Amino acid sequence: MNNSFQKIIESEKPVLVDFFATWCGPCQTLGPILKQVKDELGESVSIIKIDVDKNQQIATTFQVHGVPTMMLYQNGKQLWRQSGVLSKDDIIKIIKSKTS
Repeated sequence: MNNSFQKIIESEKPVLVDFFATWCGPCQTLGPILKQVKDELGESVSIIKIDVDKNQQIATTFQVHGVPTMMLYQNGKQLWRQSGVLSKDDIIKIIKSKTS
């Protein structure tokens, strides 16, 4: 597994990982939504995007079979995982409920 990715998800700060593909329509819909989530939550959360076509090893390791797939990590533990597009409010609610 990619060491820098492992370091990122071991952060004490919650990390939302967005597995996406450039050719994926729903992924393009999710992009601006995640920007709004980041704008609202600021430094309390990290959001990273992983292009599954460029990072196939990570996608395979985490068994990402569909995009977009979001995963929430804190201290190296997966707290939540879901495929598909969610609203900004739903994503924020999930982050707050899983990490408080």
